[in-house]
Amino acid sequence: MDIFSPVPLGALRLANRIVMAPMTRDRAGPADEPTAMMAEYYRQRASAGLIVTEGVQPSAAGKGYWRTPGLYSAAQVTGWRGVADAVHGEGGLIVAQLMHVGRAAVAANKGDADTVAPSAIPSREPIAGPDGVPVPTAAPRALETAEIAGVVAEYAQASRNARDAGLDGVELHCTSGYLPMQFLSTGTNRRDDRYGGSTANRIRFVVETLEAMADAIGADRVGFRIFPGNPYNDMSDEDPADTYGALIDAVDGLGLAYLHLVHYPTPELDALALLRPRWSGPIIANNALRLETAQALLDTGQVDAVSFGRPFISNPDLVERFRSGAPLARQDRDTFYTGDERGYIDYPRWSSETAA
Repeated sequence: MDIFSPVPLGALRLANRIVMAPMTRDRAGPADEPTAMMAEYYRQRASAGLIVTEGVQPSAAGKGYWRTPGLYSAAQVTGWRGVADAVHGEGGLIVAQLMHVGRAAVAANKGDADTVAPSAIPSREPIAGPDGVPVPTAAPRALETAEIAGVVAEYAQASRNARDAGLDGVELHCTSGYLPMQFLSTGTNRRDDRYGGSTANRIRFVVETLEAMADAIGADRVGFRIFPGNPYNDMSDEDPADTYGALIDAVDGLGLAYLHLVHYPTPELDALALLRPRWSGPIIANNALRLETAQALLDTGQVDAVSFGRPFISNPDLVERFRSGAPLARQDRDTFYTGDERGYIDYPRWSSETAA
């Protein structure tokens, strides 16, 4: 499959198989609303077959990092409408990644909002505060069984809000040590109700959330992202192959738009080999890919599209550079999270003048 050929992912019709992966950039406004600067950032990168936005909190409690955008207030919906219009004006597609961080949060970033998790087990990994200095996380409050349906409903409402804003769909963030992964993993889920203990119980929250999101806006506009075995944010699971095999078996029949898989095979687990035979829908593969390795992965026929993260930061015209063989510009890591235009919307497109 040629990386520049079109591909359908559920209701999404991509012009090419190059996806912009979700990346936190800390540029939201004071009410966690998308700004005109964010609209310009995404507009510049609209030649991607699909843009998956930075993680977007579905509620105030879901926020964990400084200046991340939400999708639960009228101002935030208005801000996302500006982003969607900018991307669609360039012929692109864009979905919002819904990210509830659960225990991976510090109060300095989220004010008085509650920090909740499946169990009251704090992460041993600090989180950067408003000044960028890492801050130790506190023990979260364990969600009561009766509260969980409300959290699921917040995801469903955020999905509706995304569509009201003109975004093309949503992606559920199920990795990086955030709330869905906290429910999935034995190291962070010590519950003794129907959301904890057995594998079937630990996957229940993610299954119910995907079902609710699909009911809200149509399954063919809902994707989800996983990275089995990812230790980020102090995560551990006794048997990720069992956990994620069961999860895929449970949601394969929902008719979801795609599975976004961070593909990092190890001697212990090759998630693509494990999940491809169990998943009947499209797969987007991710993880430090280059054009050559991405095309080689597509050539195997195991995946349908490929996503790139940091190359899109410094190369807003990444698709065009890939197509023409132009060199890629390097990112300035010092400006990843500064909050201003530097290192965000000031990277130039490729041209002969750029080369000179």
